Formats: sequence, C-alpha cells, structure tokens
Amino acid sequence: MKIIIAGAGEVGFHLAKLLSYESQEITLLDTDKESLTYADTHLDIKVIRGDATSIAILKEAKVAICDLLIAVTASETTNITICVLAKQLGTKRTIARISNTEFINHKDEVGFTRFGIDELISPEALASSEIELSLRQSSFSETYEFEEGALTMAGLTLSKSASFVGKTVKEAAKIFPEIHFIPIAIQREGTQFTIIPRGDTEFHEGDNVVFITSEGGAEELCRLTGKVNTEIKNVMILGGSEIGCKAARKLSEKGVNIKLLEGDKERAFDIADRLPEVLVIKSDGKNVDVLDEENIGEMDAFIAVGDNSETNIMSCLVAKSKGVKKSVALVENMDYFGLSHSIGIDTLINKKLLAANSIFRYIRKGEVVAMTKLSNMNAELLEFEVKSTSAVCNKTIKNVGFPRSAIIGGVIRGDVGHIALGDFKIQEGDLVVVCSLLRSIKRVEKLFL
Repeated sequence: MKIIIAGAGEVGFHLAKLLSYESQEITLLDTDKESLTYADTHLDIKVIRGDATSIAILKEAKVAICDLLIAVTASETTNITICVLAKQLGTKRTIARISNTEFINHKDEVGFTRFGIDELISPEALASSEIELSLRQSSFSETYEFEEGALTMAGLTLSKSASFVGKTVKEAAKIFPEIHFIPIAIQREGTQFTIIPRGDTEFHEGDNVVFITSEGGAEELCRLTGKVNTEIKNVMILGGSEIGCKAARKLSEKGVNIKLLEGDKERAFDIADRLPEVLVIKSDGKNVDVLDEENIGEMDAFIAVGDNSETNIMSCLVAKSKGVKKSVALVENMDYFGLSHSIGIDTLINKKLLAANSIFRYIRKGEVVAMTKLSNMNAELLEFEVKSTSAVCNKTIKNVGFPRSAIIGGVIRGDVGHIALGDFKIQEGDLVVVCSLLRSIKRVEKLFL
C-alpha cells in the first residue's frame, strides 16, 4: 500500500513509524529540514522536503498512484487543502487532521466527501472522549467501546482477591456460567509477552488482563475482581489545553463538578469566559499547597493534560497520595505506558496512539469498522463487518480455523452484543470483534475479505 503522510510533527512521525513496521510504502512530506532528517535516519521511508499544498511536491510524491494520503500538519486549513488537491490528482482515500470538532459533528451536512476528504480526525477530541470513557468505567485501566457500548473492552490488573485467580479460563467459565465477559489478552506481571488466552490458560495474581464485556458484564467483572466502579462527581483537571477544555465541557454538561488549573493568566481568564460552569484556578499544579487548598483529597478523579508529560505524571502521583481514586495522565512518550501500572497511575492517554488507532483501520484489509491497539501489548483489537463472501460467514466459531494467536471476543448482531463461544454461528452483517497478536493479523484479515 502506498501512503503519503503530510506533516512530520509528533503525530506524523509516529504514524510513519508504525506504518513502516507494517512494510507499507511510506512517503513523508514536510517543510522542516530537521524533522525530515530525523525521520530519514530513523525510519525506512522516503522523505520529501517541501510544501504539501504544492502540486509539484504532491506529484513528486506520486500522488496519482497513492492509496491513502494522511494530512496531519499543525494547520487544519492546510490539511483540508492538501486532501482536496490530492483527491483531485488521483489519490484513492484521504484523511485530514482537524482541531475544530464542529467539522466532525457536521461532516455529513457539509459533505466533506464531495470536496475530496474521506475522513476527519481530531486527536484532541479523541483524547477527551477517551478521558470521558475512562471516568465512566473508573475501575478499569483502559476501555474502548464498540457500537456505542454493545461490546466494551476493559483492562485491569488482577489482585489476590479476584475470584478466578489460580483457575484456568475453562474452570472459571464452569464456576460462573452466566458471565457476560471473556478474557482476550493477558500480560504476566514483569513480562513483555502478550498471551491470547485459551481454555487451559491460568489466571495469576498481578496479571494485566483485557476482557470483552457485553451489557452488564462490566459490573460483573468489578464484583468478581474486587474492583469498585466509583461514581465520578468531582473532578480536578490540570491544564487548560484543548484536551482539558473539551473534557471539562463534556463532563460539566453531564453534571460533574469541575475545577480546572491553568498556569497562564490570560488563558485562565479566557477559559473561565468560555466555560462558565467550570471553576478555573490560576495555577500550574506544581505547587502541592495549592492542590491541598483546592481540596484535592475530596476529588473523585484527577486528570493531568498539561504540556509536560513528567509534570502530568508527578501531579497524578500526588493526587493518588492524597486519596484520589482515579488518575488520568496525558503523556507523549510511548515508553511510559509500560510503567503506568507499576507507578500507580490508573490510565495513560497518548494523542499519537489514539490518532494512529483511528487511521489504522484504513490500511487494514477486510471490512474493518474500528480498531484499537492494546496499551503496552503486542496485540490489536479489530472490529470486522462480515460480508456474504467472507470465509467466516455461516460458520460456527469452532469451525472457522482461527490462528491460536487470535481470538473472537464478541459479536454484535443488530444492536446487541454477544459473548460468542465455539457453537456461535457467524452471519452476514455481523460485527465481529477480534483480538490478534500482530504476527497473525494478515491471516485474520483474509477470513473477513
């Protein structure tokens, strides 16, 4: 697949890095010489220095035979222009990064596809939605919803009190026959290996386990693992960034009491004018006395989305030490994901990873509806739509011939999510959620072509 990425900033470089691992033919465009030099020396891709709104530069990148163009520069107007030009010059599909979420909310009404833009993504909007979901499922370290919650992915670390610690998956299923969840990935404590669980896989204390749950499954999972899904009513947000403001607006509209800390005086006043329901405090959050004065210990959740990852992490650790139940930190360094559970932060969010997840489904074969990469695991969670020509159509799961390094977590039929076991028959139109190790994704994709 030939892919052009316009913009060698954080999101563009990260996308180029991930896509180059998949042996895609990548061309990276940017005007910044330093960014391109770094990308050229660290990645197996082609780089072209120049303005991606230039027709000559696009032609040099062979835009006419491009399968996918992704415009992720810092300017949304530039991204829209690049996509429009690329589509007119022959590119098959285009994706534009934008910051104004009104474009996404009204994309059908405006008709962006008529202009030549197939998809709009906003990393900031994706991050704020991730924050909202993580607070709604506060007992889990990571969550992801398929089809508005028909099926939900939930990750957590097993404590000694979890009912199925020391039991195999098959033994646990016999003890809890009416359970509405299924384990799809396990990472043992202190290892970097991802296990796709089978019937004889045993649960251990300290395991980081990812489950798929149907309706009611999240509550059952909390009960059996000793977790408490705390109702979030009072939230403190550190950082008046676009993500912080979007999260504050969404949460306050749902009746959550919000305190937002912003160190820049002018920006703090501007946020207070824009969000009258939010209490805005001028502080950068580094002063523990200020956090105490604002009763951080009475908060149900603390969200750190400032510009500095280390400050976000340290602020979350202070919040946890004061008794705050749920902490969420925005980080730029992907290496921090492996440390989140060991250092005590509940959820880490990365804009680059969220943007990559949103874009990745366009390079996947088969009818991929949605996908997400599991944090700190060598696995992906994909949602496929079954066509009449798919190899899985009209077959029971046990007769599909799935690789052992992949597992079907659930099936959505109509609007109802099902935890589908071996005798479940897959039909045309079903949405099938699959967890697969990276090495098996191509084999899985072929089953849904």
